[in-house]
Amino acid sequence: MKKTTSSFYDILGISSATVCLVHCLVFPLLTILPLGLSHNPFIDLLFAVVGLFAIFKIIKRSNLLTVTILIVSMTLIWISVLSEIILDIHLDLIFIGGIGMIIGHILNYKAHKNH
Repeated sequence: MKKTTSSFYDILGISSATVCLVHCLVFPLLTILPLGLSHNPFIDLLFAVVGLFAIFKIIKRSNLLTVTILIVSMTLIWISVLSEIILDIHLDLIFIGGIGMIIGHILNYKAHKNH
């Protein structure tokens, strides 16, 4: 049962991080078009909360490398999101954090799948 639960949270984390990364890469391109779209940093905050939830659920059953990758990546994402909300400064740390989250969740998923 725990293997299935951990796999679910890994898949949730991979999906959330991938959608967030695509959102962060594609959305600036969409704002060039006259569609009336504007960036809302609270969408990034929503992705960060989902990712944090997934990390809290899987962190107890992960190895040190995976935990380190996930925590560093999540820290970069939160720094970027909060700097945009509070200071109105866009940092590219969110891209590095998103890639790190995907890698961390994939490593964790493969580690649990092999057991």
